Amino acid sequence: MLANASEAARFLEQRTRPISPSINAALKRRQLDCEEGFSLLSSHRLRRIIAIMVRTTTLFAVGAFLLQTSQACRATKEYKFGDADSLNTEELDEHQLDGLRLLKTSEEDAGTWVTEKEKIENYMLKHVHFMDVTETQELEELGTLRRRALAKRQTAYPAPSKQTTANPIIARLVQSNIQSTITGLANIFNRYYRGTYAPTSATYMLNAVRSAASSNTAITVRQFTHSFNQPSVIATIPGTSTDRVVVCAHYDSINSQSVTGRAPGADDNASGVATILEALRVMAVAKYAPGNTLEFHFYGGEEGGLLGARDVFNNYAANNVNVLAVVNQDMTGYSDNNVIAVYQDFVDTSLTAYMQRLVPVYTSLPVVTDRCGYGCSDHAAARAAGYPAAYVCADTMTSSSPYIHTTSDTAQTRFYAHALQHSRLTVGFLVEASFW
Repeated sequence: MLANASEAARFLEQRTRPISPSINAALKRRQLDCEEGFSLLSSHRLRRIIAIMVRTTTLFAVGAFLLQTSQACRATKEYKFGDADSLNTEELDEHQLDGLRLLKTSEEDAGTWVTEKEKIENYMLKHVHFMDVTETQELEELGTLRRRALAKRQTAYPAPSKQTTANPIIARLVQSNIQSTITGLANIFNRYYRGTYAPTSATYMLNAVRSAASSNTAITVRQFTHSFNQPSVIATIPGTSTDRVVVCAHYDSINSQSVTGRAPGADDNASGVATILEALRVMAVAKYAPGNTLEFHFYGGEEGGLLGARDVFNNYAANNVNVLAVVNQDMTGYSDNNVIAVYQDFVDTSLTAYMQRLVPVYTSLPVVTDRCGYGCSDHAAARAAGYPAAYVCADTMTSSSPYIHTTSDTAQTRFYAHALQHSRLTVGFLVEASFW
């Protein structure tokens, strides 16, 4: 039994992680005055704030907050949670409260709590790069520890040497299959992760991955469920090692004028899905048996702040899954310059340099580089978890499709040959990485 509040506070401090800076930042948005009949259990405002905390942190941390608040009030008679903009929690009804989200727009950002409506209007529809960290607040901490360990043991990636194995598999790639995947996804009215068609897109994705993997019964296909109704899909080619190599693409789409509007998302990102799906198909047909385990990830909820990828890599990091590399393919169709772009920021520099070396080995296109900023695509979630990550795209930011996030992001004939080049690179990378 704990004798007093001070002892309880010390106990909580020893037994649990402290309240995260992001939660403190949220609490600072609301001023509370102890002179106004302060009562932790009866205050309508506080009940709502505590409800948010229960959804996003441990009960021990909530207890620590209650103790800290009551002690501060007794000492000062006036305990204020800053003077930032209001959370407007009084105006939120219960279903809106459930939708409060914690967003980060940079690595240094402690996070901002917003409603789902604010997230859509002020971030998603304005093309602001962000990560939604609401359910995965511990990911960056796990990632920092993993990156430190990786830096101590990381060696240079080997020179490409598996062309005699990779090229016969690459020869099986079929451009019309890429076309079918792009048009199939684009024909869904939209693939907004919280929308009416989210389950439709999820069913399409699961069936497509199962079909691509069907030639090899050793390949497993599973859904990874999230808090939203658009599960990610993971196909696994088991290796002799449990170390994993991941290629990934997101399958959701969005309309920047209206999240419920038509959003074919042919380039963003049916093209990336088609790229790695066709790579999966030919490796299944070839009955390819890798050394390292190979995974093909198709994420839901990328447009909502890398939600699917963050969930997956949060799970992997928490369970100490060893991922050797993650290569993300996002927007592999539209390319004014007919190049392959390997992005340089929020990535692992060694893996990124390795991907640049692979482009001329396995494709006929020149390689260029660019930067895309914080949280621009799913590789950033893998990096946040401490895994080596790289991002490959069809072109630079300024030469990418002007039609993404609009009704005009429809399938174009020129997409298919370019996405096929990305499939060649994907197969080449997977074969090379199979034996690191």
